[in-house]
Amino acid sequence: MTRSPLILDRVPVLATVDVLVIGGGSAGCCAAVSARECGTASVMLIERYGFLGGTSTQMLDTFYGFFTPGESPRKVVGGIPDRVVNALDAAGAVFLRPNTYGAGTGVNYNPERLKLVWDELLAGAGVQVILHATLVDADTDALGRITGAVFFAKRGFFRVQARRFIDASGDADLCRWADVPFERAGEHEPAQTLTTTFRMSNVDLDAYERAGGKKRLAELMAEAVEHGTHALPRKSGSLHEMNARGCISTVAVRVANVDATDQEQLTRAEEEGRRQAFVFEQFFRDCVPGFSQSNIIGLSHQIGVRETRRVFGEYRLTKDDCLGVRRFEDRVLLCGAPIEDHRAAPDGKSEETVWGYIPGGAAYDVPYRTLVPRGRDELWIAGRCFSATHDAHASCRSMAQTMAMGHAAGAAAALSLANRCGARDIPVAALQSRLRATGAVLETPTCPAAIGRGDWRKNAA
Repeated sequence: MTRSPLILDRVPVLATVDVLVIGGGSAGCCAAVSARECGTASVMLIERYGFLGGTSTQMLDTFYGFFTPGESPRKVVGGIPDRVVNALDAAGAVFLRPNTYGAGTGVNYNPERLKLVWDELLAGAGVQVILHATLVDADTDALGRITGAVFFAKRGFFRVQARRFIDASGDADLCRWADVPFERAGEHEPAQTLTTTFRMSNVDLDAYERAGGKKRLAELMAEAVEHGTHALPRKSGSLHEMNARGCISTVAVRVANVDATDQEQLTRAEEEGRRQAFVFEQFFRDCVPGFSQSNIIGLSHQIGVRETRRVFGEYRLTKDDCLGVRRFEDRVLLCGAPIEDHRAAPDGKSEETVWGYIPGGAAYDVPYRTLVPRGRDELWIAGRCFSATHDAHASCRSMAQTMAMGHAAGAAAALSLANRCGARDIPVAALQSRLRATGAVLETPTCPAAIGRGDWRKNAA
């Protein structure tokens, strides 16, 4: 791997902390809060954008994974993720809604309000946050252990040294710079497609529902593709009501066969995503009841990336683990979300999403070892770069699960410091006790959640 210029060796140290978290998405934010609240003296989180939240604030407006799908949903994520949703609920910025394809109840929120919620959560925990800084290198010692990280910001380069590190960058950027092994998406199976989400205003949702809603939308999209009236990239897609009157958000754009760690490919994908969004705008106006006077009012901050690098951990979650509802002694979170594989065909044409549901509406265990890179003691991974195969990743990448990963990784980092041991040697029973004490769900509830719009707090209690 090409290393950074030698000038980086002379970069000044900005700070020395106990735990350094790379990436301020849903996983990284929860990891930083967890580490700090578990007693770690100093925790710093560094994010490349000007706001926190990652996918939760850049692209989407719905948390999935809190509930199992089916007629008897169970709430399988709690703790710090609950506090995020509770804050949104207190501001009147959240409601529950069914998923278009039966992936379970979604927690719809106002992403602009969520930016403030993330700010307040980290500030309240005493986490040091630096925005607008990009990771450019990792410092390692003679044994290959990470000792610091180098960043670039407007005033130049700076270095942060730490005792423990959590890579929540999504793309495993810290792992990449430290030569930690990973699998690149697309090496063995086609990488999942990318999506530019967009929002439209002035939609007559009553007219849309009277005309058949999502069922009619699917028919109209298929007809447009079949007859070539609109150059849609797919035959199916979804839209849903937002936390803003007369507005909808979509998951419809599909850009295939992209390595999102390659800047040239990612540039072309951004351009194609924007082009497709306005093709959809014209289709909605022309063909979909309730949309004749609507228009796009916003695109996602960047194109949505589902998978890039997946780090090889002490254990690798598999498709059989998910569909077999596997139990692990070192579990640190649960997942009932189906395998949702947005596939791309080798010829460049997008296929439709392939679903694989967890039998019986159950939830499987996710072991602690999937958050620990193989052979490492100073480093954890949380979020979509965690250790999983392509299929398992397509189930366990929902944001409720990535927040739960952050909760667990942060607590583990704090525990390793308190016990003066490495990531592989922490007392897992103590970690599980800590997670339970802070509201995490490690056993599938026996009673179904009573789901209905406006009752988030009852389900989160």
